[in-house]
Amino acid sequence: MSAPKRPEDGDACRLPEPNSSAAVDAILALKTFAVVGLSPKPERPSHYVSEYVMEAGYTVIPVNPGHKEILGRTCYPSVADIPGTVDCVVVFRRPEEAFTPILEAIAKKAKAVWLQDGVYHDEGERMAREAGLLVVSNDCLMRRLSRRR
Repeated sequence: MSAPKRPEDGDACRLPEPNSSAAVDAILALKTFAVVGLSPKPERPSHYVSEYVMEAGYTVIPVNPGHKEILGRTCYPSVADIPGTVDCVVVFRRPEEAFTPILEAIAKKAKAVWLQDGVYHDEGERMAREAGLLVVSNDCLMRRLSRRR
C-alpha cells in the first residue's frame, strides 16, 4: 500500500475523475450514505454535514466505533458491520486512515466513495475506480449538495 499523496498548491478541491461533474451528479442521485468518522459533536464538520445531508432527504448511516447512536441513528463500528446495502461511503478521516473504509466500500459493493475535504488516497481511489465505484476526493459533500438545492 502506497502512502497517500498530499495535494499540491492550487490542487485543492480536485476531482480526479475525467468527468467529475457527472460523478458528483451520479453520487448525489444516490440515497444511502454511510458516513465514516461521524462525530456526535455538533461543531465537527462530519456532524453538521451529515445533518445537512439528512435534511436534504438522504439516509445517513453513522460509522464510528466509539458510539452506539449518533443523530438519532444506529451507529456501526465499520462499513463492513452495516446490514444491508450502502450506496455511498463518505469518509471523514485523515488520509492515512482512508484506505480501510475504501476497501470496505468495495467489499460492500457500494456504488461510490466520497472523500471529504482534505481526504485523499491515491491507491485506494484507483482501486475503487477499478472496482467500478464512482470516486470524489478532497471535496465537500455539503458544499456540492448546496449548489443543487
